[in-house]
Amino acid sequence: MSMFLNTLTPKFYVALTGTSSLISGLILIFEWWYFRKYGTSFIEQVSVSHLRPLLGGVDNNSSNNSNSSNGDSDSNRQSVSECKVWRNPLNLFRGAEYNRYTWVTGREPLTYYDMNLSAQDHQTFFTCDSDHLRPADAIMQKAWRERNPQARISAAHEALEINEIRSRVEVPLIASSTIWEIKLLPKCATAYILLAEEEATTIAEAEKLFKQALKAGDGCYRRSQQLQHHGSQYEAQHRRDTNVLVYIKRRLAMCARRLGRTREAVKMMRDLMKEFPLLSMFNIHENLLEALLELQAYADVQAVLAKYDDISLPKSATICYTAALLKARAVSDKFSPEAASRRGLSTAEMNAVEAIHRAVEFNPHVPKYLLEMKSLILPPEHILKRGDSEAIAYAFFHLAHWKRVEGALNLLHCTWEGTFRMIPYPLEKGHLFYPYPICTETADRELLPSFHEVSVYPKKELPFFILFTAGLCSFTAMLALLTHQFPELMGVFAKAFLSTLFAPLNFVMEKVESILPSSLWHQLTRI
Repeated sequence: MSMFLNTLTPKFYVALTGTSSLISGLILIFEWWYFRKYGTSFIEQVSVSHLRPLLGGVDNNSSNNSNSSNGDSDSNRQSVSECKVWRNPLNLFRGAEYNRYTWVTGREPLTYYDMNLSAQDHQTFFTCDSDHLRPADAIMQKAWRERNPQARISAAHEALEINEIRSRVEVPLIASSTIWEIKLLPKCATAYILLAEEEATTIAEAEKLFKQALKAGDGCYRRSQQLQHHGSQYEAQHRRDTNVLVYIKRRLAMCARRLGRTREAVKMMRDLMKEFPLLSMFNIHENLLEALLELQAYADVQAVLAKYDDISLPKSATICYTAALLKARAVSDKFSPEAASRRGLSTAEMNAVEAIHRAVEFNPHVPKYLLEMKSLILPPEHILKRGDSEAIAYAFFHLAHWKRVEGALNLLHCTWEGTFRMIPYPLEKGHLFYPYPICTETADRELLPSFHEVSVYPKKELPFFILFTAGLCSFTAMLALLTHQFPELMGVFAKAFLSTLFAPLNFVMEKVESILPSSLWHQLTRI
């Protein structure tokens, strides 16, 4: 061995290191290209596909191919406007919930941007062009634009006082008659709404105010319903009164849900959806799903999903994760990752895993909140679909439902990260949905308070073999450069390294020579 090392020239070491650097560089380029195109390492895939079965493992990745045949391939359908902000269907009450949080912690749970969006919603839903004809509505029109909460509350009280003063109007019972009657004018429903949302400090107080708002709003709705065909002004007024009535009934149902009267809340929501089936902007079905899950009425939940989890309808985290929860519920109590790796996934388990992958692709931020890897905060009044704000709003109300299903969180923990192997570049293309919007992080930072660390889309880590080949290529290239610049010195280092490397082998050979007879060893060397 020493004679062989002494015969090596520096040119040999230059050629050796240069060739090694070239080969490792070519491997690195191929691995990078394969990873960019298919989202996985070629060496890793070959190892898993061919070596793992020989070692007794089961390849479960084949189930991923069946996902492309699902009917939910939203990426090929109409493009959805990116970063559209939606009203949170499960938003809390400002006075009874958000303000109480501020009193206890000293932190503001709502951002100015979020509250400004709410003010715009209120002006859109609760005002119309004919408000100036009624003094109370004119005051409320200004109140919805007011930034100061106390000023808004004072304006609502002023609207009720003016309405009370003008509520008793004398009108002739019969034309040209001296007989008069007292006619009560309707009270201002929107003033009660504002007081219930912002002044009431408990849910019970808010419910009382909403019931008063319901009486006033129902009367206005019936009157405007009779006059809606008399002109565009009456039609706009009827549309406003409809929005007011739907909002009041929905909030009353949410009050009943908060106070523990869940069955009553479910009935109110069902009646509201039957009475106003076309008003989908409030997303009342998401309130209904949450209440039904609280009742553990999973058959009713499946019936609601069958209607709203449709290709033509917009998706949400509530829809996708509730569907995943129902499928996970069928297998989660008996699911074991060790057993699944040995025998493979059953059809029901595969359906549950695919449903989880579908939900995670739609909103990848939810699992960390459900698995309590990130702390929850109060949900904002507006959410960005597929963003961190929607994940907070979903997990805030649905974490208890996942905990109630035995093994559901364990199944989620074992499978949710597999989604990112199917969509390594979600900003460029999606798998079951359109590509993940780029602007979600910026919009979420506007919606969520500053003390919350905004979750961003999990970035796919580079496979080990790409990092290994990159390091190997860099190391051998450096050796080739040093050998070319300092051939004599690097030759000495190489000989010393190889001598040290082969020292154990030389020691073993010497021991073998000392043990075996010289004649036998001579014959072996000749062979």
